[in-house]
Amino acid sequence: MYTTVQELRKKIRQARRRISRFEQKKSAQQVLNLLRSNPQFIHSQHVGLYLDAFGEIRTQQIIEYCFSVEKKVYLPVICNMNQRLEWVRINKHLYRNKRFFHHRLGMREPMQSRGLHVSKLDLLIMPLLICDYRGTRIGMGGGYYDRTLVTAYKKPYRLGLAHDLQLVETSLPREKWDQPLDALLTPTRLLHFKRL
Repeated sequence: MYTTVQELRKKIRQARRRISRFEQKKSAQQVLNLLRSNPQFIHSQHVGLYLDAFGEIRTQQIIEYCFSVEKKVYLPVICNMNQRLEWVRINKHLYRNKRFFHHRLGMREPMQSRGLHVSKLDLLIMPLLICDYRGTRIGMGGGYYDRTLVTAYKKPYRLGLAHDLQLVETSLPREKWDQPLDALLTPTRLLHFKRL
């Protein structure tokens, strides 16, 4: 048992960094295979994704698959004024030509800075560091997804992507502003949670 969330964060971060390139590639393919048959994904037209940066499940194959089935793909940019995320639509050309810049926090963002509110998305595929069996999500610590979702008049379906080692038995603390997941997808399973 971990005494603090910070200790658990540190342990999971270290474990995630140790995942080999081969395992990362294999996990990304397994996640895509499960995602393709998910009804929520099948019926979504506006899909918010992320560009992996810190050992998260790789999203390149998902993004390419979305283009192949003509879904509209959106990536997050941090709006510096309110510290929330906006969603910029990208196309195959921008994606394949790597039209991104590195944000000071380490993630890549589209060069276009003006985006849509999260309420315009049907499906939001989210990165995370830790998730429990209630759908409580702990991210990298910036609170961007929580701040963004709490203001949404229409919340998209929230699907977390994680390696199996990121799903923990321990019930994580949940603050009133925390935005839980609707589902979690790992390389081996899809878990559904009850939306609060």
